Amino acid sequence: MPTDIPTAVPTDTLTELFEEHRPMLLGVAYRMLGRTADAEDVVQEAWLRWTAADRAAVREPRAFLVRITTRLAIDRLRQAQARRESYVGPWLPEPLVTDFGPAAPDTAERALLADSVSLAVLVVLESLSPLERAVFVLREAFGFPYGEIAAALDRSEAAVRQLAGRARRHVDEGRPRYDVDPAERRDLTERFLSAAAGGDLGELLALLAPDVRLVGDSGGKSKAPLRVIESADKVGRFLVAVARDSWEGYEVRFLELNGAPAVLVLADGEPETAFQIEVCDGLVQCVHIIRNPDKLQGLALPADD
Repeated sequence: MPTDIPTAVPTDTLTELFEEHRPMLLGVAYRMLGRTADAEDVVQEAWLRWTAADRAAVREPRAFLVRITTRLAIDRLRQAQARRESYVGPWLPEPLVTDFGPAAPDTAERALLADSVSLAVLVVLESLSPLERAVFVLREAFGFPYGEIAAALDRSEAAVRQLAGRARRHVDEGRPRYDVDPAERRDLTERFLSAAAGGDLGELLALLAPDVRLVGDSGGKSKAPLRVIESADKVGRFLVAVARDSWEGYEVRFLELNGAPAVLVLADGEPETAFQIEVCDGLVQCVHIIRNPDKLQGLALPADD
């Protein structure tokens, strides 16, 4: 039977084929798991299975790699969901530095990629079953045909279509309505940071929506609210109280996380806090604050030239 890869393939060719698809595999695994370390582990395991695979059974490298990566991610997600039941405080995805670059030259395509990896969407995806999440990621973020997804998950195409419809409805119902204009978010982020750092409650309240929410993720390993804070007055007063601590010795950098402007706070050069605001109608609708040190390790930045 003819195959796309000969039975005997040089190691360098296997490596080239895998590296060609690595960015997509990492993208699938991260959207499935919400953690870069877990995504990298899954892709590494996919590499091991790729090198050990029976070449005669591999008709299409891309389909084979996506199938292996997706199934590994589903297994790991099931384990992670059990661990998250004992997680201390609210859970947020591990922030991901994004630079889609030439991978998404079209503005609409870039917006789609950014939305599929946004903190708000990843939080909603947490409420899906592992199979629903896999179908949603493969279909909505990467545009895989239903037939390919069915083969990857060993399900019928009809079953996959049902899973896709159910997942899409759930995400649409749970996804908050936010503005995605990066210039507006950057401007409001700067004003928000200035007001918060200065302890200016009046200026903060002018920027916050009445029903604003603040979600802090520390995993119990640093100071952060153990419950979601709701309402402009409570969020504003919390931020002003935090601002009473001295900012001396802290460095603030702007960067893009999960497809949108964000702020990274460093202490002695090490990431201490990452935060990002969600904006709608010119007001801050949600504040995401990540202080779990385990989730900030990947945000260490080189010193400015």
